[in-house]
Amino acid sequence: MNDRLPPQAVEVEALVLGALLFDANSLCNILDVVIDTDFYKPAHQIIFRAMVNLFEKRNPIDLITVSEELKRSGELEKIGGEYYLTDLSTKVSSSANITYHAHIVLERSLSRNLIHSSTEIIERAYSETEDTIQLLEEAEQKIFSINQRRISGKSTPLSKALLEYQDKFEKRRAIKELSGVATGYYELDEITAGLQPSNLIIIAGRPSQGKTALALSMSQNIAKKKIPVGFFSLEMSTNELVTRTISALSKIDGHRFRVPHRFSDNEVSEIVDAIHTSYPYPLYIDDSASCSILELRAKARRMFSEHKIKIMFVDYLQLLMGNKNASSREQEVSSVSRGLKAIAKDLDIPVVALSQLNRLVESRSTKRPMLSDLRESGAIEQDADVVIFTHRPEMYNEKFLYDGKTPSEGLAELIIAKQRNGAAGEWLPLQFAKQFTRYENPAIHNEQRTEPAQTAF
Repeated sequence: MNDRLPPQAVEVEALVLGALLFDANSLCNILDVVIDTDFYKPAHQIIFRAMVNLFEKRNPIDLITVSEELKRSGELEKIGGEYYLTDLSTKVSSSANITYHAHIVLERSLSRNLIHSSTEIIERAYSETEDTIQLLEEAEQKIFSINQRRISGKSTPLSKALLEYQDKFEKRRAIKELSGVATGYYELDEITAGLQPSNLIIIAGRPSQGKTALALSMSQNIAKKKIPVGFFSLEMSTNELVTRTISALSKIDGHRFRVPHRFSDNEVSEIVDAIHTSYPYPLYIDDSASCSILELRAKARRMFSEHKIKIMFVDYLQLLMGNKNASSREQEVSSVSRGLKAIAKDLDIPVVALSQLNRLVESRSTKRPMLSDLRESGAIEQDADVVIFTHRPEMYNEKFLYDGKTPSEGLAELIIAKQRNGAAGEWLPLQFAKQFTRYENPAIHNEQRTEPAQTAF
């Protein structure tokens, strides 16, 4: 089996390189398809790498420049000399099919990578010293990485990226579109420009401050716009989350769902309407009670692949199990926060994780939380791109919000304690209907503000 020739298409590789020598501008068409290591023949890898180097230096690409670039790097003889370059240039008389040929090169490369990864996984699976769970996680990561190469290439010319950015920028500016995922809370979306891809957003607060309610309200606001949402609940069951959703939409006290036979006909009608309203929401719930950060990464990748989720919520961080070899709880939580950030970067989506605060808040005269209150690990503050605190002043008998003049009754504060790419230290009020466990924009905003457009995905 090991003597079999790996999947390759050397002749097609030669056609790609020949087309580039014929028409250097066609390199722009394949830089997001293949990279140098996708070529099977070592000489072809060297030649393609030399062409990319010339392109990045804005130098022309032809027989002479490529030959000189290879001389400069001491690799001309490795590829067979100038004769081999001349031979490649005679392979084609047009670059019309270069993108099609580049995809063939990519497919053969993916097959080789799949064989290599699978062989490594098989060999390690035979070993009795391997951690099976760790091996499963690494195996899924390898396959996921290969699949991501299929979806999109690694290299993109700056010129192409700038044109795409300008087009998106002008479009967003024209229709007041956000660059991130809109939460439905106008002031929060203004401050953050929406929840940004690859960001780790921490929503933190003491118990009963409305963390889960905020996350669930956000997920409902996002899902009703037909944006797929993943919700990982390690504390509450799917049934409890659904009950909260129906309570919020029907405006019926959540506690009354424990005795449904007491509902009036009108209330039953409101509940049915709420069910029908939320039925098409692309909201996907995983309520696994015990989950490690490795398992969560696997579940998130699967949900991303199957349902194309654009954002995910985790309730809550401290219930995730981290590195089992960690010497302390702080180190274990640190591995969890790093893992959550890695998921955000791998999938290029916002990851919103809820977090508990320590008890120091309760012992202070002022109950407004601070970054130092994040429980069990300073790494959470370090890894997070955005930290938002939920604070309900009326729970501490505080009659006014932070401004000292707005009555606190029925209101909660969101405090933007950290924002890596924006202003921090700001706060905003939200209406909190505790009987429905639902956050809403304050009445004044509902009357005076229009909702910003959502980024097209």
